[in-house]
Amino acid sequence: MADQDTPLPLPTLEEIQHWTWVMGRAQQLMMEHVAKQAKEMPTTEARGLTAHWPAMTMFADPAKIAKAQVDLWTEGLSIWQSVLDGSGGKADAAGKADSRSKADRDKRFNAPQWRENPLFDLIRQSYILISDRLLGSVDALEGIDEPAREKLRFATRAFVDAMAPSNFALTNPQVLERTFETKGENLLKGLENMLRDIGQGQLSHTDAHAFEVGRNIATTPGKVVKETPLYQLIQYAPTTRQVFETPLIVFPPWINRYYILDLNPKKSFIRWAVEQGLTVFVVSWKSADESLADATLDDYVLGGQIDAIDTVRDLLDVESVHAIGYCVAGTTLAATLALLEARGEAGKVATATFFTAQVDFSEAGDLNLFVDDSAMQLIDQITAEKGYLDGRYMAATFNLLRGRDLIWNYVANNYLMGEDYPPFDLLYWNGDTTNLPAKWHKAYLRDFYRDNKLVVPGGITIGGVPITLSAVKTPAYVQAGREDHIAPAHSVWKITHHFQGPLRFLLAGSGHIAGVVNPPEAQKYQYWTNDEKVATLEAFIEGAEEHKGSWWPDWIAWIRSQSEYELAADGARIPGQGKLPAIEDAPGSYVRAR
Repeated sequence: MADQDTPLPLPTLEEIQHWTWVMGRAQQLMMEHVAKQAKEMPTTEARGLTAHWPAMTMFADPAKIAKAQVDLWTEGLSIWQSVLDGSGGKADAAGKADSRSKADRDKRFNAPQWRENPLFDLIRQSYILISDRLLGSVDALEGIDEPAREKLRFATRAFVDAMAPSNFALTNPQVLERTFETKGENLLKGLENMLRDIGQGQLSHTDAHAFEVGRNIATTPGKVVKETPLYQLIQYAPTTRQVFETPLIVFPPWINRYYILDLNPKKSFIRWAVEQGLTVFVVSWKSADESLADATLDDYVLGGQIDAIDTVRDLLDVESVHAIGYCVAGTTLAATLALLEARGEAGKVATATFFTAQVDFSEAGDLNLFVDDSAMQLIDQITAEKGYLDGRYMAATFNLLRGRDLIWNYVANNYLMGEDYPPFDLLYWNGDTTNLPAKWHKAYLRDFYRDNKLVVPGGITIGGVPITLSAVKTPAYVQAGREDHIAPAHSVWKITHHFQGPLRFLLAGSGHIAGVVNPPEAQKYQYWTNDEKVATLEAFIEGAEEHKGSWWPDWIAWIRSQSEYELAADGARIPGQGKLPAIEDAPGSYVRAR
C-alpha cells in the first residue's frame, strides 16, 4: 500500500464529471426502483395506497426528478471541492448541513484512514450524500399512506446500510491496510468465520466457547421445583434471614432464554431481587419442538402463567404473588390479569410489573413490517414439516431491525478484518436462540400485532372467556426504554390508557435490553419519573424528573410500598424444602435444550 505521506494524484475534470454522474445515476435508479415496487404492490399489501399510481407526483413530475438530480449534482461538486482544496468538508452544500460533518459522526467511518486519504474521504462523503437522498426520496413520496411509507423506508434503509463502503474490502481503507499488513491472512481468517456462520445458519456476535450456562452464566443458586411440558419453575435460594411474605414470579419472554435476567452475578436482576429479600421464582420456557406444535394462547396463559402463579401460591401458602412480565410475556401477563379479573380471581396477583411490554400495537414500530400476509405465508412454509419456527429466523429478524450494528458491523470486523470474536455475555445470550410453536407464533403476530385485538373489549378469548383490559385494576409498574427499537417507548406508554388500577410509569435510558438489565452498582444510564397524571408520553417527558443510574431501587421501593410483611426465610422458602421436592439444580435442563 502506498505511503500515506505520499499525496495521491488529483482527479481530472473528466473524473469529477464521471463520479458525479455515477452518484446521480445511482439515485435515479433507486427512485425508479421504488416507484416500480410501489406500482406492483397488490391492493391488500398497499393498505390504503391510492389506486392511481401514475398520479404519484414524486415520480410522475419530471420537474421534481430534475430538481433532485440538480441538487445531488451541486452537493456532489461541493464534496469534490472540499476534498480538492483541503477545506475539510466545511462547504455548505445547497444551504444544508454539509455531508462531511455527518460522515464524521458516523461511527462506521471513525478510523482516521477514512479522512487522511482523499479517495476514501470522497467515497465516504459520497455514500452519506446518496444515502440521505435515497431515504429522503421515500419521505418525499406523495399519494402514499404511512404504513406503506414505513415499509419502503425500512427496505431503503436496509439497502443503504448493506451498500456502505465499509462493508466491502476494496472500498474500506482499514481492510486494505490490514490485508497488506497480514499478507491476506485476515481474509482467510474472515473466510473461516464466514463459513462457520454459514454452517451454523446464524451470524456470530461473540465467542461461543467463552460461556456455558450454569458455569459462568445463569449461576444464581436455586432449584427446579416443577416441570411441565411447557415450562420449568425455578425457585431461588434466599440470602437474607427475613423475606417478604408475598413472593415474586418472573415471566421472561418465550422467544428468548430466561437468563437475560441472570447473565452474571454483577448483572443479575434475579440475584439482586433475592438480595432485596424477595422469594424469587422464574419460569424457564421450553424451546419448542414437535410436541408444542399445537400450543396456543390458552396454553401460555392457563397452562403457563396462571398455573405457575397457583403453584407458587400453594407451595408457600400465600394469597397472592408479585408478577413480572418481560416483553411478549408482559403482553400475555396483561391478558392473564384480564382473565383473572373476569373470573373474579384478580387477588391472586398483588402487583404486576411490565418490562418493555406492549398491549396496544397500533404504533408498535418496525416489527409491524413483519406481520403481513407474505410473512404469514413464509412462516407456514418454513414450519410446515415440524410445526415450530427455528429460533434462528427470529434472531435474523431482530438483527435486521438494527442491521448496521448487528449485521454489517460484524461483517466488516469478523469477515473482512478477520478479527477474533470478543467474549460478551449479552451477545452470547442474543445468539442462544429459542424455537417457537408455529401456530401460537402466527396467532400472536396476527391477533396482537396486526389486528390489535387485545385492546378490543372481548376481542380475545381465553379458555372460553372473553377478556377486557380496561377491567384490570391490579397495581402496575410499567418500565419502558427510551431508545427501545423492539417495544418503542411510545407504544409501551399506551398501557396507561387501558388499565384502571394505580399505575407507575418509568422511562429508562437505553433500549430493550440495557434499559432493563442495568444494575445499581454499574452506575450507568438514567431514568425519568413523573408523578403527575398526563395523557401523553411527550407530556410525561416534559414534566419528568431525571435520576442518575439504575431504576431498580425505584422498583423495589414501589414493591415495599405495597403493604409488605416479612417472615423467616425457612421451610418452603428454601427450594426443595416444601411440598415440591427439588427436581434438579438451577438453571435446569429446559434452558440447555437446543
